[in-house]
Amino acid sequence: MKYSIFIPVRSGSQRVIKKNTRDFAGIEGGLLSLKLAQLTKLPENFEIVISTNDAKCFEITKSFQDKLKNLKLIKRSDELCRSSTPLIELIKHAGTVCAGDFILWSHVTSPFCDTENYKTAINQYEKSLSENYDSLVSGRDYKEFLFDKNSGKIVNNTTGLDWPRTQDLPDWFEINNAIFLTSRQNFLEGNRIGTHPMLLSQNKIVSFDIDYEEDFTIAEAIYDRFYR
Repeated sequence: MKYSIFIPVRSGSQRVIKKNTRDFAGIEGGLLSLKLAQLTKLPENFEIVISTNDAKCFEITKSFQDKLKNLKLIKRSDELCRSSTPLIELIKHAGTVCAGDFILWSHVTSPFCDTENYKTAINQYEKSLSENYDSLVSGRDYKEFLFDKNSGKIVNNTTGLDWPRTQDLPDWFEINNAIFLTSRQNFLEGNRIGTHPMLLSQNKIVSFDIDYEEDFTIAEAIYDRFYR
């Protein structure tokens, strides 16, 4: 197995209650069901790994077993599902439960990062290996003002002007948490980004991440407008 797609979902979301499984834009099974449906369009030799402690997530995932040939459902320990769990432990967990030489970590809360985006990332990653990149991370180009509450200054202003144009701000990159792709060995060492990552720029819609209740509402509107 060359590639594993790792999707972590857990119960107990505090900011958006039951965000992974509640109905999303009329889709029963919500964001998890939508993500699994997207993954059915990947080649059959991809391993799909769902790691969860949520009974509802188990039920939804099992309903896709006939559609996803290499689906692996992992019961994650409670120790790895707490809000206080260090992220590095979950990253190592991904390396342990995945069989692929390379792991693509994604989230159901990135509903518009779909199969074609995953294929693009993998193609770019494979090309980048010959250029000494060791990983790929998705995000979007960032040219907005960042204001430091303590100093009262725009921290990403390098122009010498009090108020530069946004296009004159330096080229920053905002990680959108949609794709982390690197070797399984890096994951086992607690790294989902290597020392020389390729930056895959995505637009605002693909980059949209559901982290708050209003994000959920906005994402439903985007889905109804562009994905029906």
